[in-house]
Amino acid sequence: MGKRFFPLINILKFTEPDNMAETLGSLIDKLSIKNLRYWHIDEVIQAKDASDPQMEELKAKRDLVDSQRKDLLGEIDAFLEAALAGEVKIRDEKVKLYKNLNVASSDGLNNLGKAVSGLAMSNIKLWHLEDEVRREDLPDSEIVKTKRTIDTTNQERNNFMDKVDEILESTVKRPK
Repeated sequence: MGKRFFPLINILKFTEPDNMAETLGSLIDKLSIKNLRYWHIDEVIQAKDASDPQMEELKAKRDLVDSQRKDLLGEIDAFLEAALAGEVKIRDEKVKLYKNLNVASSDGLNNLGKAVSGLAMSNIKLWHLEDEVRREDLPDSEIVKTKRTIDTTNQERNNFMDKVDEILESTVKRPK
């Protein structure tokens, strides 16, 4: 086989179920972002005239995002199946070094639906904050303030992803 095939073997090793890099939280995070993208593209399509030359390109993008959403749903199903069968590591304990005291705590949260909802809401907030910070008429002081809000919201988003994984892990470990 030689040296040049060695990296490929290492890459293939990490695609086995026991070494999945994704978690339920990260997959749901991706799905919520795809849902936002789909919704925003669809909103633009609805606002345009049917004869607009961009319409076909927008519809193709929406179809691509929809296909990606369906693929993610399949990945989520496969992950849950493997997690419930004990075939994957559900989460890694996180070492968080940030000291932002403005981050809302998710410690008391123990409902999967509420954790998923919090994650989706964080992504919605981030989407709008990113739109806001790109405005060309925004003074530098407002850009800095918005960037700090983005940092805080992103930390909260990561906490919700971790919480989804923590809740799944505790559910799977419960005696049956």
